[in-house]
Amino acid sequence: MPAVDVVDETFLAVPPSMVAAVFADPVNWPRFWPDLRLSLYADRGAEGLRWTVRGGLVGTMEVWLEPVLDGTLVHYFLRADPVEPFRRPRDRVAAVRRRHLAAKAIAFGLKSSLERGREPGLPPEEGPAAP
Repeated sequence: MPAVDVVDETFLAVPPSMVAAVFADPVNWPRFWPDLRLSLYADRGAEGLRWTVRGGLVGTMEVWLEPVLDGTLVHYFLRADPVEPFRRPRDRVAAVRRRHLAAKAIAFGLKSSLERGREPGLPPEEGPAAP
């Protein structure tokens, strides 16, 4: 079992294709995960992406995009080990918490930029959105 195992879900009230476009752009990867080097091994289009991870951690990461109602449920998985083993159990706990908070910050940032203040029940604005 990997030392860092992060699973997160966040609902975005936009179509999966809008979310997929943000994650598919390699320009965004260093901004979202500054200490990780990603190698894409599965581009599933509007269903998400899968990467191998190197850098601060070594393992795999996935963003799975599930259409739900009028939006997308973003499932995030990070399963990796540190380059250097954790010295104490609390170091592992702190690292997992830091990664989980970072994943939530990415999700809420996308929610803010992609939904652009969308009122409930109204369709999202069309066109590119700044991540």
